[in-house]
Amino acid sequence: MPELPEVQTIVNDLNKKIVGRRITDVWSDWQKTVKKPPFKDFQKLIKNKIIVKVGRRAKNILVYLTENYLLLIHLKMTGHLLVGKWKVKKLKGKEIVIPLEPKEAVVDPYNKYIHLIFYLDPVRSRSPRGGRSHSLKARAASNGVDNGQMLGFSDARKFGKIILGKKEQIENLPEFRNLGPEPLDKNLKFITFLKLIKSERRKIKQVLMDPEIIAGIGNIYSDEILWEAKISPLKPANKLSEKELRELWKAMHKILFKALKLRGTSVSDYRDTAGKKGKYAEELLVYRREGEKCLRCGSLIKRIKIGGRSAHYCPHCQKL
Repeated sequence: MPELPEVQTIVNDLNKKIVGRRITDVWSDWQKTVKKPPFKDFQKLIKNKIIVKVGRRAKNILVYLTENYLLLIHLKMTGHLLVGKWKVKKLKGKEIVIPLEPKEAVVDPYNKYIHLIFYLDPVRSRSPRGGRSHSLKARAASNGVDNGQMLGFSDARKFGKIILGKKEQIENLPEFRNLGPEPLDKNLKFITFLKLIKSERRKIKQVLMDPEIIAGIGNIYSDEILWEAKISPLKPANKLSEKELRELWKAMHKILFKALKLRGTSVSDYRDTAGKKGKYAEELLVYRREGEKCLRCGSLIKRIKIGGRSAHYCPHCQKL
Protein backbone atom coordinates (compact mmCIF):
# COMPACT_ATOMS: atom_id res chain seq x y z
CA MET A 1 0.00 0.00 0.00
CA PRO A 2 1.33 3.48 -0.84
CA GLU A 3 2.51 5.25 2.30
CA LEU A 4 3.27 8.87 3.19
CA PRO A 5 6.17 9.38 0.69
CA GLU A 6 4.25 7.86 -2.23
CA VAL A 7 1.00 9.70 -1.48
CA GLN A 8 2.80 13.02 -0.92
CA THR A 9 4.69 12.58 -4.21
CA ILE A 10 1.36 12.18 -6.02
CA VAL A 11 -0.06 15.22 -4.22
CA ASN A 12 2.95 17.36 -5.16
CA ASP A 13 2.60 16.28 -8.79
CA LEU A 14 -1.13 16.98 -8.92
CA ASN A 15 -0.66 20.48 -7.51
CA LYS A 16 1.63 21.20 -10.45
CA LYS A 17 -0.47 19.49 -13.11
CA ILE A 18 -4.21 19.78 -12.48
CA VAL A 19 -4.91 22.78 -10.22
CA GLY A 20 -7.18 25.17 -12.09
CA ARG A 21 -8.69 22.49 -14.31
CA ARG A 22 -12.45 22.01 -14.55
CA ILE A 23 -13.81 18.44 -14.28
CA THR A 24 -16.15 18.03 -17.25
CA ASP A 25 -17.13 14.39 -16.80
CA VAL A 26 -16.26 11.07 -15.13
CA TRP A 27 -16.14 7.59 -16.68
CA SER A 28 -15.80 4.29 -14.82
CA ASP A 29 -16.15 0.59 -15.54
CA TRP A 30 -15.90 -0.18 -11.80
CA GLN A 31 -18.30 2.22 -10.16
CA LYS A 32 -17.89 0.55 -6.75
CA THR A 33 -14.67 2.57 -6.34
CA VAL A 34 -16.94 5.54 -5.57
CA LYS A 35 -18.31 4.78 -2.10
CA LYS A 36 -20.35 7.96 -1.61
CA PRO A 37 -22.55 9.27 -3.15
CA PRO A 38 -24.01 6.75 -5.65
CA PHE A 39 -22.10 6.95 -8.92
CA LYS A 40 -24.79 8.76 -10.92
CA ASP A 41 -25.07 11.41 -8.21
CA PHE A 42 -21.27 11.56 -8.04
CA GLN A 43 -21.13 12.31 -11.78
CA LYS A 44 -23.67 15.11 -11.47
CA LEU A 45 -22.12 16.69 -8.37
CA ILE A 46 -18.52 16.72 -9.57
CA LYS A 47 -19.28 18.00 -13.06
CA ASN A 48 -18.00 21.56 -13.70
CA LYS A 49 -16.20 21.75 -10.35
CA ILE A 50 -12.77 23.42 -10.58
CA ILE A 51 -9.78 21.90 -8.78
CA VAL A 52 -8.55 24.49 -6.27
CA LYS A 53 -5.71 22.59 -4.58
CA VAL A 54 -4.61 19.07 -3.61
CA GLY A 55 -3.60 18.02 -0.09
CA ARG A 56 -2.92 14.93 1.98
CA ARG A 57 -3.92 13.55 5.37
CA ALA A 58 -2.24 10.27 6.31
CA LYS A 59 -2.65 8.09 3.18
CA ASN A 60 -5.66 10.04 1.91
CA ILE A 61 -5.42 12.34 -1.12
CA LEU A 62 -7.66 15.39 -0.71
CA VAL A 63 -8.77 17.26 -3.83
CA TYR A 64 -10.32 20.61 -2.86
CA LEU A 65 -12.98 21.76 -5.33
CA THR A 66 -15.05 24.89 -5.85
CA GLU A 67 -18.37 25.26 -4.01
CA ASN A 68 -16.70 23.88 -0.84
CA TYR A 69 -16.59 20.29 -2.12
CA LEU A 70 -13.84 17.87 -1.15
CA LEU A 71 -12.87 14.72 -3.04
CA LEU A 72 -11.21 12.04 -0.91
CA ILE A 73 -9.14 9.38 -2.72
CA HIS A 74 -7.57 6.45 -0.88
CA LEU A 75 -5.29 4.36 -3.10
CA LYS A 76 -5.50 1.25 -0.89
CA MET A 77 -3.26 -1.65 -1.99
CA THR A 78 -2.68 -1.16 -5.72
CA GLY A 79 -4.10 2.23 -6.71
CA HIS A 80 -2.28 5.18 -8.26
CA LEU A 81 -3.25 8.31 -10.16
CA LEU A 82 -1.96 9.13 -13.63
CA VAL A 83 -2.16 12.36 -15.61
CA GLY A 84 -2.39 11.41 -19.27
CA LYS A 85 -4.70 10.59 -22.14
CA TRP A 86 -6.86 7.54 -22.76
CA LYS A 87 -9.46 6.48 -25.28
CA VAL A 88 -12.44 4.41 -24.18
CA LYS A 89 -13.57 2.12 -26.99
CA LYS A 90 -16.34 -0.45 -27.18
CA LEU A 91 -15.22 -3.87 -28.36
CA LYS A 92 -17.69 -6.77 -28.55
CA GLY A 93 -20.01 -5.00 -26.12
CA LYS A 94 -17.24 -4.32 -23.58
CA GLU A 95 -15.50 -1.00 -22.88
CA ILE A 96 -11.74 -1.10 -23.42
CA VAL A 97 -9.38 1.63 -22.18
CA ILE A 98 -6.60 2.40 -24.66
CA PRO A 99 -3.65 4.36 -23.19
CA LEU A 100 -2.29 7.14 -25.41
CA GLU A 101 0.14 8.98 -23.12
CA PRO A 102 2.41 9.28 -21.21
CA LYS A 103 4.77 6.66 -22.62
CA GLU A 104 4.88 4.76 -19.32
CA ALA A 105 1.07 4.44 -19.35
CA VAL A 106 1.38 2.65 -22.68
CA VAL A 107 4.34 0.32 -21.97
CA ASP A 108 4.19 -0.39 -18.21
CA PRO A 109 1.57 -3.07 -17.40
CA TYR A 110 1.10 -1.67 -13.88
CA ASN A 111 -0.34 1.51 -15.44
CA LYS A 112 -2.94 -0.28 -17.53
CA TYR A 113 -5.60 -0.97 -14.89
CA ILE A 114 -7.53 2.24 -15.54
CA HIS A 115 -11.02 1.87 -14.08
CA LEU A 116 -11.95 5.52 -13.58
CA ILE A 117 -11.19 8.66 -15.60
CA PHE A 118 -11.78 12.31 -14.73
CA TYR A 119 -12.09 14.34 -17.93
CA LEU A 120 -10.53 17.80 -17.59
CA ASP A 121 -11.31 20.81 -19.74
CA PRO A 122 -8.69 22.49 -21.96
CA VAL A 123 -6.57 25.16 -20.30
CA ARG A 124 -7.43 28.72 -21.28
CA SER A 125 -4.59 31.19 -20.98
CA ARG A 126 -6.89 34.23 -20.80
CA SER A 127 -10.25 34.95 -19.25
CA PRO A 128 -12.32 38.04 -20.09
CA ARG A 129 -13.09 38.82 -16.45
CA GLY A 130 -10.15 37.43 -14.50
CA GLY A 131 -11.19 36.41 -11.00
CA ARG A 132 -10.58 33.22 -9.08
CA SER A 133 -11.36 30.72 -11.83
CA HIS A 134 -9.10 32.66 -14.19
CA SER A 135 -6.22 32.68 -11.72
CA LEU A 136 -6.57 28.94 -11.19
CA LYS A 137 -6.65 28.29 -14.93
CA ALA A 138 -3.68 30.58 -15.48
CA ARG A 139 -1.77 28.58 -12.87
CA ALA A 140 -2.59 25.36 -14.70
CA ALA A 141 -1.48 26.87 -18.01
CA SER A 142 1.79 28.05 -16.48
CA ASN A 143 2.47 24.49 -15.34
CA GLY A 144 2.52 23.36 -18.96
CA VAL A 145 -0.50 21.06 -18.83
CA ASP A 146 -1.61 20.05 -22.34
CA ASN A 147 -5.19 20.44 -23.49
CA GLY A 148 -7.21 17.26 -23.40
CA GLN A 149 -5.33 15.59 -20.55
CA MET A 150 -7.21 13.47 -18.06
CA LEU A 151 -6.75 12.14 -14.54
CA GLY A 152 -6.90 8.36 -14.49
CA PHE A 153 -7.17 6.00 -11.54
CA SER A 154 -5.27 2.74 -12.12
CA ASP A 155 -6.12 0.03 -9.58
CA ALA A 156 -5.27 -3.61 -10.35
CA ARG A 157 -7.15 -5.12 -7.39
CA LYS A 158 -9.99 -2.58 -7.34
CA PHE A 159 -9.69 -1.85 -3.61
CA GLY A 160 -9.43 1.93 -4.01
CA LYS A 161 -11.90 4.28 -2.33
CA ILE A 162 -13.33 7.60 -3.52
CA ILE A 163 -15.76 9.78 -1.56
CA LEU A 164 -17.19 13.17 -2.57
CA GLY A 165 -18.91 15.53 -0.19
CA LYS A 166 -18.87 18.94 1.38
CA LYS A 167 -15.58 19.74 3.11
CA GLU A 168 -17.14 19.49 6.59
CA GLN A 169 -18.70 16.10 5.82
CA ILE A 170 -15.40 14.58 4.67
CA GLU A 171 -13.40 16.00 7.56
CA ASN A 172 -15.90 14.50 10.01
CA LEU A 173 -15.71 10.95 8.68
CA PRO A 174 -14.69 8.63 11.59
CA GLU A 175 -11.58 7.29 9.82
CA PHE A 176 -10.51 10.85 9.09
CA ARG A 177 -11.39 12.43 12.43
CA ASN A 178 -9.52 9.81 14.50
CA LEU A 179 -6.16 10.14 12.74
CA GLY A 180 -3.04 10.83 14.78
CA PRO A 181 -0.48 13.56 14.01
CA GLU A 182 1.58 13.62 10.84
CA PRO A 183 5.16 12.39 11.43
CA LEU A 184 6.73 15.28 9.46
CA ASP A 185 4.43 18.00 10.80
CA LYS A 186 6.56 20.87 12.11
CA ASN A 187 4.07 21.28 14.95
CA LEU A 188 4.71 17.74 16.19
CA LYS A 189 7.32 18.06 18.93
CA PHE A 190 9.49 15.29 20.33
CA ILE A 191 7.82 15.42 23.75
CA THR A 192 4.41 14.76 22.16
CA PHE A 193 5.88 11.93 20.09
CA LEU A 194 7.45 10.44 23.23
CA LYS A 195 4.14 10.50 25.12
CA LEU A 196 2.26 8.90 22.22
CA ILE A 197 4.72 6.03 21.92
CA LYS A 198 5.22 5.48 25.67
CA SER A 199 1.45 5.20 26.20
CA GLU A 200 1.34 2.00 24.14
CA ARG A 201 2.08 -1.55 25.35
CA ARG A 202 1.99 -3.04 21.87
CA LYS A 203 5.13 -3.86 19.90
CA ILE A 204 6.75 -0.78 18.41
CA LYS A 205 6.27 -2.06 14.84
CA GLN A 206 2.49 -2.14 15.40
CA VAL A 207 2.46 1.27 17.05
CA LEU A 208 4.32 2.97 14.20
CA MET A 209 1.81 1.52 11.73
CA ASP A 210 -1.27 2.61 13.69
CA PRO A 211 -2.70 5.74 11.96
CA GLU A 212 -4.45 6.78 15.16
CA ILE A 213 -1.01 7.11 16.80
CA ILE A 214 1.13 8.35 13.88
CA ALA A 215 -0.52 8.88 10.49
CA GLY A 216 0.98 7.72 7.20
CA ILE A 217 3.60 5.09 8.12
CA GLY A 218 3.07 1.53 6.87
CA ASN A 219 4.96 -1.71 6.46
CA ILE A 220 7.84 -0.44 4.34
CA TYR A 221 8.87 2.59 6.32
CA SER A 222 8.25 1.13 9.79
CA ASP A 223 10.85 -1.56 8.91
CA GLU A 224 13.26 1.01 7.50
CA ILE A 225 12.88 3.41 10.44
CA LEU A 226 13.38 0.70 13.07
CA TRP A 227 16.49 -0.63 11.32
CA GLU A 228 17.95 2.88 11.11
CA ALA A 229 17.22 3.42 14.84
CA LYS A 230 18.62 -0.05 15.80
CA ILE A 231 15.36 -0.95 17.57
CA SER A 232 13.79 -4.40 17.46
CA PRO A 233 10.27 -4.42 15.93
CA LEU A 234 9.33 -6.82 18.76
CA LYS A 235 10.10 -4.41 21.60
CA PRO A 236 7.06 -3.10 23.52
CA ALA A 237 6.68 0.61 22.84
CA ASN A 238 6.37 1.54 26.53
CA LYS A 239 9.72 -0.15 27.24
CA LEU A 240 11.70 2.15 24.96
CA SER A 241 14.13 4.46 26.73
CA GLU A 242 14.24 8.18 26.02
CA LYS A 243 17.53 7.62 24.18
CA GLU A 244 15.93 4.98 21.96
CA LEU A 245 12.96 7.24 21.32
CA ARG A 246 15.26 10.08 20.26
CA GLU A 247 16.97 7.70 17.82
CA LEU A 248 13.54 6.64 16.55
CA TRP A 249 12.51 10.29 16.12
CA LYS A 250 15.67 11.07 14.12
CA ALA A 251 15.34 7.90 12.02
CA MET A 252 11.70 8.66 11.21
CA HIS A 253 12.59 12.06 9.79
CA LYS A 254 15.69 10.83 7.97
CA ILE A 255 13.98 7.89 6.24
CA LEU A 256 10.76 9.69 5.30
CA PHE A 257 12.54 12.76 3.91
CA LYS A 258 14.89 10.55 1.89
CA ALA A 259 11.97 8.53 0.50
CA LEU A 260 10.19 11.77 -0.44
CA LYS A 261 13.29 13.01 -2.25
CA LEU A 262 13.45 9.73 -4.19
CA ARG A 263 9.71 9.89 -5.00
CA GLY A 264 8.69 6.84 -3.01
CA THR A 265 9.16 3.09 -3.24
CA SER A 266 8.02 0.93 -6.16
CA VAL A 267 8.40 -2.69 -5.05
CA SER A 268 5.12 -3.57 -6.75
CA ASP A 269 2.26 -1.45 -8.15
CA TYR A 270 3.08 2.11 -7.10
CA ARG A 271 3.83 4.63 -9.86
CA ASP A 272 3.84 8.44 -9.83
CA THR A 273 1.48 10.59 -11.92
CA ALA A 274 3.74 10.20 -14.97
CA GLY A 275 3.62 6.42 -14.58
CA LYS A 276 7.23 6.23 -13.36
CA LYS A 277 8.65 4.15 -10.51
CA GLY A 278 9.83 5.65 -7.23
CA LYS A 279 13.56 5.25 -6.65
CA TYR A 280 13.70 4.48 -2.93
CA ALA A 281 13.37 0.76 -3.75
CA GLU A 282 17.00 0.94 -4.88
CA GLU A 283 17.98 2.24 -1.43
CA LEU A 284 16.05 -0.18 0.82
CA LEU A 285 17.97 -0.98 4.00
CA VAL A 286 15.97 -3.94 5.31
CA TYR A 287 12.48 -4.20 3.81
CA ARG A 288 12.11 -7.29 1.58
CA ARG A 289 15.77 -8.22 2.16
CA GLU A 290 15.07 -11.48 3.99
CA GLY A 291 18.10 -13.81 3.91
CA GLU A 292 20.43 -11.05 2.67
CA LYS A 293 23.32 -9.61 4.66
CA CYS A 294 22.64 -6.68 6.94
CA LEU A 295 24.20 -3.56 5.44
CA ARG A 296 25.51 -2.57 8.87
CA CYS A 297 26.86 -5.77 10.49
CA GLY A 298 26.71 -8.51 7.87
CA SER A 299 24.26 -10.75 9.79
CA LEU A 300 21.32 -12.21 7.88
CA ILE A 301 18.06 -10.28 7.72
CA LYS A 302 15.06 -12.13 9.17
CA ARG A 303 11.39 -11.87 8.29
CA ILE A 304 8.77 -12.49 10.97
CA LYS A 305 5.06 -11.86 11.46
CA ILE A 306 3.81 -9.26 13.95
CA GLY A 307 0.06 -8.80 14.23
CA GLY A 308 -0.44 -10.47 10.87
CA ARG A 309 2.04 -8.18 9.08
CA SER A 310 5.57 -8.91 7.89
CA ALA A 311 8.52 -7.36 9.67
CA HIS A 312 12.10 -7.41 8.34
CA TYR A 313 14.94 -6.79 10.77
CA CYS A 314 18.50 -7.68 11.78
CA PRO A 315 18.50 -9.77 15.01
CA HIS A 316 22.10 -8.70 15.70
CA CYS A 317 21.73 -4.93 15.19
CA GLN A 318 18.17 -4.70 16.48
CA LYS A 319 18.38 -6.71 19.68
CA LEU A 320 15.34 -7.13 21.86
